[in-house]
Amino acid sequence: MSKKKRFLLRLDQRLYDVLEKWSADELRSVNAQIEYLLTEATRKAGRWKQDKSEEKNE
Repeated sequence: MSKKKRFLLRLDQRLYDVLEKWSADELRSVNAQIEYLLTEATRKAGRWKQDKSEEKNE
């Protein structure tokens, strides 16, 4: 498992409320939902570079 980087993220309360509801609908934590959304966005933008272990899992 890869090491996770910790950092502080400040969000508008309204945005957090939306993310909280969305994450509950997807059965994820807010943190996991944000990570999922960022990962998907970077893949769609062509900025996510797969390493060898990810290629084997697909």
